[in-house]
Amino acid sequence: MWAVIETGGKQYRVKEGDVIAVEKMEANEGEKVSFDKVLMIGRDDSTVSFGTPYLENAKVEAQVLKQGKGRKIIVFKYKKRKNYRRKKGHRQLLTLVKIEKISA
Repeated sequence: MWAVIETGGKQYRVKEGDVIAVEKMEANEGEKVSFDKVLMIGRDDSTVSFGTPYLENAKVEAQVLKQGKGRKIIVFKYKKRKNYRRKKGHRQLLTLVKIEKISA
């Protein structure tokens, strides 16, 4: 069984046992969290349920493994012949979660 969930403005396709990095959540390491915004659920017998926009009575339960930062990206602004250069770095705050249960 798999599901498509929405969190942090992004959508993720998950199944039980997956470990995914999502936008920072206000939860401590080891806590259980549940995602109520389930867009779609697919079963092993190839039947799919769609929500409008979300499925009612469906949720995905997960455990927070780690709070951290993603890899650094460089933001570089440049204008030719004007001697204008700006270099900035950014590391996005992420939460690592392990999907434990999908219930429909």
